[in-house]
Amino acid sequence: MTGETTKTEFKGAGGEALAAALDLPAKPRAYALFAHCFSCSKDIKAAREIARALRAEGFAVMRFDFTGLGASEGDFANTNFSSNVDDLVAAADYLRETYEAPSILIGHSLGGAAAIVAAGRIPEVKGVATIGAPAEADHVAMQIAEHRDEIERKGKATVKLAGRPFTIKKQFLDDLEKQDVLACAAKLKKPLLLMHAPLDTTVGVDNATRIFVAAKHPKSFISLDTADHLLSNPDDARYAASVLAAWAGRYIGAAPHALATSLAPPFAGGALASTVEGEPFAVALSIDGHPMLIDAGVEDGGHDLGPNPTRTVEAALAACGVMTIRMYARRKKWDVKSVEIRIRPGKAEGEAGDSHAPKVLEKELRLEGELDEAQRARLLEIADKCPVHRMLTGGVTVNSRIA
Repeated sequence: MTGETTKTEFKGAGGEALAAALDLPAKPRAYALFAHCFSCSKDIKAAREIARALRAEGFAVMRFDFTGLGASEGDFANTNFSSNVDDLVAAADYLRETYEAPSILIGHSLGGAAAIVAAGRIPEVKGVATIGAPAEADHVAMQIAEHRDEIERKGKATVKLAGRPFTIKKQFLDDLEKQDVLACAAKLKKPLLLMHAPLDTTVGVDNATRIFVAAKHPKSFISLDTADHLLSNPDDARYAASVLAAWAGRYIGAAPHALATSLAPPFAGGALASTVEGEPFAVALSIDGHPMLIDAGVEDGGHDLGPNPTRTVEAALAACGVMTIRMYARRKKWDVKSVEIRIRPGKAEGEAGDSHAPKVLEKELRLEGELDEAQRARLLEIADKCPVHRMLTGGVTVNSRIA
């Protein structure tokens, strides 16, 4: 699915403006919320790759910087695990009010532990997925163990994490000790997907084992094989996203293409359309074995799971014209770099337009390349000679019968 990444912001639990990025497909199947790792940001490579890969599968994904990190306002020194959980809930509130409540929570490292804890406070969540999550929130204290005495003695210390200085206060450590991630996993009552790298040297894979044992079914574990803790190899991040999308599809519904594949039996030599159980108008279509969904728009009582039949005919006319022009230009060795054809329903003279049964179609060509006016005029003629154009304008006899 195509889409875009847009910047946005919302008020965190403490009132600060938190910076967020929303990877939004054209027609989202569902919304997911991504919590990044400790001291990281929404723009860490793994977060970007996973969000974009999920967007390609039809999921809208919002990732954001926790208070005091990245481009978000606030003082990191005053934050803790509890405030991160509160920020996650605030992010879900923002999605609910602005777009749609998240169906899936995704957390990386400490963000995974936060997602498990926050899930019970977001009623719309249908599943939680973690990547390299610790079984105990205070696991993160191991990263600052050498400064613990100073923090206990002075109340705070400056600690270097990933090469950057952070102020850690005693309240941060005290809050970690109060958390019980395993108890929250046991009470989750939502599908849980654990993804962990066996070679993870930051958060050992035994953490995934402990969470898995504590959680109730349905629960799943996926090994990320040779990945590191930060999924610094983009291929590992994309693999995690593909597994996550397939897993989430069981709980929020399959993608339209996957649904069509499962419902439409292979059919060669034409087109086969069949009803979709539970849908008022959706049709599973097999065109020479290629599956797709056709549906009515919401305004007509459908669920807009695919284009409506009229738009599909218009699309066939546009696609056929593009193909025919490319074939002709290749044969003539003309410099045609790209072809774009737009089809819109028009109005017959003296008649109101009917979007479902137009008597006039407006075809607009856009050609890129070193072409003179005579060549452009000829390509316009060629577009009108494509098989679909000739079929529509020449008239077709349809012989119907009951099999």
